[in-house]
Amino acid sequence: MNERLTKIKTDSTNFWSSRTKKQKGAMLGALVAIIAFASVLTYFSTRTEMVPMYTGLSQAEVGKIKDVLDNEGVTYEITPGGTNILVPAKQADSLKVSLANQGFPQSGGIDTSFFAENAGFGMTDNEFEVLSNEARQTAIVNLLKQVEGVNGAVVNITMPKSGVFLQDGQGEATAAVMLNTAPGQQFTDVQIRTLYSLVAKSVPNLPLENIEISNQYMEYYDLDAATSGNSSVATPVGQMQLKKTVERDLQRQVQNMLGGLMGQDKVLVSVTTDIDFKQENRQENLVEPVDTENISGIAISAQRITETYTGTGANATGTPEAGQVTDNFTDYVEGAAGNGDYERMEETINNDVNRIRREIQESPYKIRDIGIQVAVEPPNPEDLASLSDEVRADIEQILSTIIRTSIDKDAAGNLSDEDIADKIVVSVQPFLGKDVAVDTTTSKIPWWVWVIGGVLVVAIALLVFFILRSRKRREEEELSAIEEQQEKIIVDDIADEKETEATVRRKQLEKMAKDKPDDFAKLLRSWIAED
Repeated sequence: MNERLTKIKTDSTNFWSSRTKKQKGAMLGALVAIIAFASVLTYFSTRTEMVPMYTGLSQAEVGKIKDVLDNEGVTYEITPGGTNILVPAKQADSLKVSLANQGFPQSGGIDTSFFAENAGFGMTDNEFEVLSNEARQTAIVNLLKQVEGVNGAVVNITMPKSGVFLQDGQGEATAAVMLNTAPGQQFTDVQIRTLYSLVAKSVPNLPLENIEISNQYMEYYDLDAATSGNSSVATPVGQMQLKKTVERDLQRQVQNMLGGLMGQDKVLVSVTTDIDFKQENRQENLVEPVDTENISGIAISAQRITETYTGTGANATGTPEAGQVTDNFTDYVEGAAGNGDYERMEETINNDVNRIRREIQESPYKIRDIGIQVAVEPPNPEDLASLSDEVRADIEQILSTIIRTSIDKDAAGNLSDEDIADKIVVSVQPFLGKDVAVDTTTSKIPWWVWVIGGVLVVAIALLVFFILRSRKRREEEELSAIEEQQEKIIVDDIADEKETEATVRRKQLEKMAKDKPDDFAKLLRSWIAED
């Protein structure tokens, strides 16, 4: 066996070395082209388009559907968050029908159409009340989904038991609502009051104080706080509500911006503020010159008088009367002896200034300080360096701009870049608190693996076939050469020849060449190889 393997190796080496460079290149190129063509063909023919079959399911129901798909050997994917299931597009419709036959999905509710299809004379009052309450809860869930930011809801309504007699009275209903909100969703006071109103108006005899609404993060939506949101900031309740509203708006702004950049489930934002609620009302009466450069007013009226006199005779004597002395005289000339003249010019200008009256009522609050804390999960949670320094610098720049434009300049003063940087914290860490469902696929070997294996087997078989055919051709050429040599050999008469060791060996070889040409060729090749 070892000799045969050695012979195959030797023949293969000889075959390869006997080929020219062009033949070697052609053979290698053909092999590479076959493998590449098979790979490309396999990729495009086996590429599976995955489409969502169910979305917005609970993780418990996703687990049940996953078990069913595993038992049926169906390839599937579970998206991060564990609420959506992706299946091959060609199998989506058939799988929906199959799962519906098994009662999936189970997260749906009963609507009013149920009564039209299933109501009958055999339904008891208790059964009707249960189904009616379930239909009412389903209607409220569908109603709450219409509110922006509400992806889903779970509603539990408890109706009072009606008594037999009128004096028993009618009790009050209660409702508990658990909202499934979008990441980073913060409802305004108007939206919170709307949620309470929708639930209260959908159930008879349900007062607002008997309704409890919260989200999946156990955040309670307080109706009293939302109702008192319009109260004056002069009260502590109004100040706290205003502070909460400012922080919520800033948090929502940062969450939406960074969520669009990194992903909503990869960003957590916290905002804290320091607000000054001091109010100041003052009145200012200011007088300012119109021309601030020359410190002069605006002329509203002017009077100019010019008098001249020329004549002969005695000079005018005396002095102007006291009542006639005025600062408006700009020139007065007495005439000389004999002939004389005089000139009098008077100019009166009434100037006025800007009179400004201001009644100032400052803003009821000023943001004196802001602190923003942002936690970012890198694209690869296991590698913190996957979040580049450039992206982190961009996030800090965005937060700096928000702080600089939101803070009050008079209350905070002139802030430097270092002061703004001290108000920002950006932490890059993996989020260990969220549930991430890993994409799961069945372990069944896809058929394209078998296709690639078959192509490789065919390529190897062709290569072995060419090697064996070349070796067989060489053996035939060697045998034909040996036969030609045997025909040319002249054999002397055995009777006249002396029997020696050499003649005996020669006769044995001749007999072997005639009777067993294959063995003789092998022996001859071994001698040639030894030489």
